[in-house]
Amino acid sequence: MPDVIQNLLEPNDKKIVLLVLDGLGGLPREPGGQTELETARTPNLDALAAGAECGLHLPIGYGITPGSAPGHLSLFGYTPTDYPIGRGVVAALGIDFPMRAGDVAVRMNFATADAQGKISDRRAGRIPTEKCAELCALLAAVKIPSVEVSVRPVKDYRAVVVFRGKGLSDRVHDTDPQATGVKPLEPRASADRGKKTAEVAAEFIRQALGILAKQKPANAVLMRGFAELPHIPSMKELFGLRPLALAVYPDYKGVSRLVGMDVIPDLRDLDHQAEALASSWGKHDFFFLHHKYTDSRGEDGDFDAKVAEIQKVDAFLPKITALKPDVLIVTGDHSTPAVLKGHSSHPIPFLIHGAAVRPDPVREFGERACLAGTWGVIPGAVLMRLALAYSGKLAKYGA
Repeated sequence: MPDVIQNLLEPNDKKIVLLVLDGLGGLPREPGGQTELETARTPNLDALAAGAECGLHLPIGYGITPGSAPGHLSLFGYTPTDYPIGRGVVAALGIDFPMRAGDVAVRMNFATADAQGKISDRRAGRIPTEKCAELCALLAAVKIPSVEVSVRPVKDYRAVVVFRGKGLSDRVHDTDPQATGVKPLEPRASADRGKKTAEVAAEFIRQALGILAKQKPANAVLMRGFAELPHIPSMKELFGLRPLALAVYPDYKGVSRLVGMDVIPDLRDLDHQAEALASSWGKHDFFFLHHKYTDSRGEDGDFDAKVAEIQKVDAFLPKITALKPDVLIVTGDHSTPAVLKGHSSHPIPFLIHGAAVRPDPVREFGERACLAGTWGVIPGAVLMRLALAYSGKLAKYGA
């Protein structure tokens, strides 16, 4: 299908906006209740849904829980299973680290461990980015023969480690147990070629724990997403677009750079994103806006705080609609129900609004309402195709 789409492309100046509320999908906190999105007061989203086509989408497939990178790849029009991306690369590119072929990047959480080495907090109390930077500077003391080690802060408790040297591979399992009350996992190779990297990672962790031993609350590290730099065709190559990313969290800048988006650095919040959107309106034709905190509050298990974040985005929505985009899509990259405190495989609600759509009977933006919309449940990558069609960027197929 990508070849068919490329043969039909008719670039124009019409504007497409993709607004992503990270981890948007949810679950009721009591039987028969409402999800976070259904609970939230969303007059602007509801009004938009009333003039839109709605549905639910699956980023990867039935029963598959997506990570953030594949979830976004799907929204950008890619089949995620064709382009596997490790979280380490996303983190490294998110802070514009100059990765080279053969480097292995790893996403690292600072964490809290008890006297027995068991993890009591996988996020070290969500330490501020400034503290993360201090700890990364301490870890610059790690030295491993024949391997160059770079440790950089990302945001809050997240950092990235990049190993550079001969014979490295990303075929290494995570050390994050994804649970508390247990010890971190040992870095283990998932293939023979990953054995050297597993040994390097184990030595890094050994030295890091010594350096961090007296630090509170961040006295441990968890490593996730060992990754090498992949090659992914750009959105300009595939879809003829001039895309721009307006994201606050570095990881989402990273996945945007992977698909060739221009990225605006140093955005701090929704207001700054709105200002950047307006000032960039004439230079691009695809705009990706990202809001992280719906996901963060879901991972915290805080139902009410996730509801509040959804309402915050709803209040922000008129700053987008005032620009009168030709196509506006609102959705999430995956579900993060607060009752589960993590990602889930549940389909995610979406709406697509524009002059060319045929409004369906949906009158409010929520999981159950959207299921009754035009599209039912579709693959996430289809949304890009609809956006191109509804913005007049696809010609007729055949005579």
